[in-house]
Amino acid sequence: MTHPRYGTVLAPGKLVLLGEYAVLDGGPALVAAIDRGVRCVVAEGTGITTPGDDRFVRAALAGAPRAAYTFADARPVAGLSSKPGFGGSAAATVAAVVAGGGTLAHALAIHRAVQGGGSGIDVRASWLGGVRTEAGVAVPCPVLIAIASGRSAQTGPRVTQYLAWADDVARARFLARSAAALAGFEAAPCQAIREAYANLCEMAGAVGLDYDLPVFQRIAALAVAHGGAAKPSGAGGGDVAVGVFPDAEAAAAFGRACEAEGFVAIEVSVATAAGWV
Repeated sequence: MTHPRYGTVLAPGKLVLLGEYAVLDGGPALVAAIDRGVRCVVAEGTGITTPGDDRFVRAALAGAPRAAYTFADARPVAGLSSKPGFGGSAAATVAAVVAGGGTLAHALAIHRAVQGGGSGIDVRASWLGGVRTEAGVAVPCPVLIAIASGRSAQTGPRVTQYLAWADDVARARFLARSAAALAGFEAAPCQAIREAYANLCEMAGAVGLDYDLPVFQRIAALAVAHGGAAKPSGAGGGDVAVGVFPDAEAAAAFGRACEAEGFVAIEVSVATAAGWV
């Protein structure tokens, strides 16, 4: 069947603010959909064109109406030597599923099957847009900015290592502290980010997980010096840090300080839900 509609689908990327790893145990998480996602152009013809890993989009488009599907970064970041870590595979999956007429449940199932697991928070963020908990509840958010670490990281092996953590007492303490940070986010977002970062680092030390980096420590120190807070976004070990600030001026000053030290500061805006544009 020929596709009933030609045009462009945009699916946002994501920044994980709170709840990494804890969400794998059913804990709450907070994720921002951002305007650094994936574009899919649907046109007359056949075939799938994508610049990177095509496993996700091919699985998502299996059985979709006949068309030419062309994928690209919606707002690429210049000057990076590694992937930014904005949930590109999830955004590509969502873009493909929307283009093919599928559902959120379909997108979650496809991404989980191809990736080999995961919580699905990145897929939900891309599908729903905004700043939301893992349950889809919208939460007010301060100004965000992302800083590239200069190193790529893979989520899958870190998830596997965390899930093998056998210390139930320490694990329960980690989950409680993670939930407490999220509960305090709306009233004191910077404090919540700092508490979450410390909690994640303590967990990583106990598990033997490659999570923190000297570059993240420096970015976090610069954020504090400019009235905000920063931490790794997602599984850690590389990709990006996310900074939260009370206003745009503080975020911009932080970004300039990061650039002065050789880091790549990436402006981001909270994005709306995936869909046709």
